[in-house]
Amino acid sequence: MSEIIIGLFAFAVGACVGSFLNVCISRWPLELSVVSPPSRCPRCERPIRWNENIPVLGWLLLRGRCRGCELPISMQYPAVELAVGVGWLAVVYALGPTFTALRVAVFGTVMLGIAITDARHYLIPDGFTVFGLLWVIVTSVLAALWGDPGTFAGPWNAILGMCVGAGAIAIAGWLGEVVMRREAMGFGDVTLMAVVGAAVGPGRALLVVFLGAFLGAVTFMLFVLPITRLRGGTRNGPQLELPIGASVAVAPEVPFGVFLAPAAVVTLLWGDTLIAWYLARFATL
Repeated sequence: MSEIIIGLFAFAVGACVGSFLNVCISRWPLELSVVSPPSRCPRCERPIRWNENIPVLGWLLLRGRCRGCELPISMQYPAVELAVGVGWLAVVYALGPTFTALRVAVFGTVMLGIAITDARHYLIPDGFTVFGLLWVIVTSVLAALWGDPGTFAGPWNAILGMCVGAGAIAIAGWLGEVVMRREAMGFGDVTLMAVVGAAVGPGRALLVVFLGAFLGAVTFMLFVLPITRLRGGTRNGPQLELPIGASVAVAPEVPFGVFLAPAAVVTLLWGDTLIAWYLARFATL
């Protein structure tokens, strides 16, 4: 019974955190405060009552529509609340009600907010990265004092990882800019990798960059490139007007933070296992 109560509590807290995450996702890209004004409809500006602001249930009770303007409310709101709630529940189920579980849950929530915001707005707000870096550094010190580092890097490795993560992605961006002759990496990716590097340490920070690049390349090849070719003109597809002399459609930019964020969570939880597997395979060659 106690495990069920703990699980329900973890889900409820996670869903509430997800509700606040929605506010951050919506307001930080517009450089608005996440504290004031209180929650309201972004179109008719009708204040949202407390009973309408219950995570997931509020959206269901409103039937996905604002009671003021009656326009649809984005599915993002209940989806994020549900995802964070389930994520917190899964972490507590896997790691127990521990300090490490709390660190992982908060870190994963920050990464989700970064991925969604980067996908929607092609930017990573400083609010996510500043909070994330402070959270990782401060909790690494507390974990070291309590003797419970978990899967996170210790305080010294966190500082080294911050430098390695930011430096690695900055160098990758510079090389990409030299090759493609245009900006290949935004500063938000650098600050993101500073947070991630502080969480996983210097060795695993490089694994995050590799996994992020791998996920990005697979997504580009399987989804982005075919859609771009279709829009650019295929035998049976619609034609897109191109400049004279152009024969290949220009592929759209892909926000790298969308792939670095999940790669960071995977590396934090299973990075050591992946590295050990890779070294074992390399040793047999």
